[in-house]
Amino acid sequence: MAGYLITDNKKITTKRFLEMKQQGEKIAMLTAYDYTMASIIDAAGVDCVLIGDSASNVMIGNATTLPITVEQMIYHARCVSNAVKRALVLCDMPFGSYQLSREDALRNACRMMKESGVDALKLEGGIEILDTIKGLIQAGIPVCGHLGLTPQSVHQFGGYGVRAQEEAEANKLISDAQALDEAGCFAIVLEKVPAALAEKVTKMVKCPTIGIGAGNGTDGQVLVSTDAMGMTQGFKPKFLRYFAQIGEAITDGVGDYVRAVKDQSFPNQDESY
Repeated sequence: MAGYLITDNKKITTKRFLEMKQQGEKIAMLTAYDYTMASIIDAAGVDCVLIGDSASNVMIGNATTLPITVEQMIYHARCVSNAVKRALVLCDMPFGSYQLSREDALRNACRMMKESGVDALKLEGGIEILDTIKGLIQAGIPVCGHLGLTPQSVHQFGGYGVRAQEEAEANKLISDAQALDEAGCFAIVLEKVPAALAEKVTKMVKCPTIGIGAGNGTDGQVLVSTDAMGMTQGFKPKFLRYFAQIGEAITDGVGDYVRAVKDQSFPNQDESY
């Protein structure tokens, strides 16, 4: 069944993202952090594979995204880049890698692009980091913006609640989105914002918007693959739908393996040399 969703095998590019918005074709994005998962996701027809700094939580077990380093992100991104043949490969710049200065951000971004092999980078924030984003784009690095709930600012926000519910913050998000669009971002992720606001922003900007917890009016959707495939324990926000129960399947399979080893039914004569 691998690849059954794919209608063509042409490499997805940032230009293709814009074409998809213009043609009304929704963009499907999922995260991956390793070669095997990225291979499966790419073959199944996803349009973009995101190496999110959520690797800090999913792969390392940190409570937030903040501790993950540039070196760790490059490692995970290289694993994914080696696997993906069709999807656009997008990687998060981790906390501290672009906030200090435009020059520091450009140095880290160039290193991440060169050493990971990804197609584009994603940065959290709006007008405050606009000069940095312009610097990356001028250097030839495609940039995806990220507004709304920006997990790297969790301590400033005081949690992971819905953002931009009040008029002032909603207006700020609109201004940020327009600024990112005008600066040349090829896409903008909108995370945990009211659906009506996300739809309004989507209609105002030329570049495609990718929602997560932002309703169905965006140009595409993104989920953390381990969440969407039922592999994450004890995490079920309102916006999350389980599209598989891989966690249960693995648990059952491991249980069967343990029992077969204990009762000596594995390996049998046919499985022995």
